Amino acid sequence: MSEGFHVHGAHDHAVEHSAHSGDNLAGQVAIFTAILASVGAVVSYQGGDTQNQAMLFKNEAVLKKTQASDQWSFYQAKSNKGHLMELAAVIAPANKREFYKAQIEKYENDKKEIKAKAEALEVESEKANEESEHAMHPHHKLAQAMTLIQIAISLASITVLTRKKWLFAVAAASAAGGLAMWGFALAA
Repeated sequence: MSEGFHVHGAHDHAVEHSAHSGDNLAGQVAIFTAILASVGAVVSYQGGDTQNQAMLFKNEAVLKKTQASDQWSFYQAKSNKGHLMELAAVIAPANKREFYKAQIEKYENDKKEIKAKAEALEVESEKANEESEHAMHPHHKLAQAMTLIQIAISLASITVLTRKKWLFAVAAASAAGGLAMWGFALAA
């Protein structure tokens, strides 16, 4: 998709010059291309916006996945400490065994909370990932719409240079296709 600037070429100059000469075809093409350029700017904006939204959701998914990974690491550390307490309970003197058993129970309770938090973060990550996919879906149609609109503008400009009215009809068909794709993108 076009990202914000347009360099005027020789065909643009010819269209502008012909539009001021009183040539009816050139005037129609000038209005046609101006309208399409305006629509194209809106389509381009929407395409960029869908990409930005998708990236924001994807970043959120990655953040939540990282937080879940941190929780799973914390869970593993608690598990390791629990295993050490089990070993200590076996080799400790009888008067210290109750302390280690209490520690084992504490670590098991901690692990339950940590596991629940990690699983919740994984669910949030998956949800954000799905939202990213959903946000990106219309982008492809918007890109196709923008391409067809740009083709229509180019063909219309060439119409003024070549004076072939059938080329203007092809430009109109391309523009109609671009507008249809834009409609499909908005409906998605």
